[in-house]
Amino acid sequence: MQATVLLCDYAEAVNGKLYVMGGGWNVAFAADQPMNAALAMLVIVPWDRTNQKHELRVELVDGDGNVVDVQGREVRFTGEFELGRPPGIKPGTSLNAPFAWNLQGLQLPLGSYEWKLWIDGEPVESRPFQVLERPATPP
Repeated sequence: MQATVLLCDYAEAVNGKLYVMGGGWNVAFAADQPMNAALAMLVIVPWDRTNQKHELRVELVDGDGNVVDVQGREVRFTGEFELGRPPGIKPGTSLNAPFAWNLQGLQLPLGSYEWKLWIDGEPVESRPFQVLERPATPP
């Protein structure tokens, strides 16, 4: 499987499509401040892997590869999905599965982070980003 992972301000997955606002960033100027962020993903499922259940896991890891803990909870999403082949689709066609997670008030210290995606226990994609101090505004 393949996937595209995008960091954004807000995202929705509706009727097989992704709706993304403020997408494509990799630097957040919000060290130790609550921020709103979202993770938008488009998983591309090959024809021969449709009509099967798949396990999905997404984790936020720090620069040392440890799962990030916020207020005693690991930042991790898990779930299952299955895509059926619609009538009339040409054999061999891949199908898309969109996913969106919105995180309100996420507070991270300065540092490097990475969203990691696994499907059926295999690493599929990742998206690194940094949290920096907000630059000083000139007087």
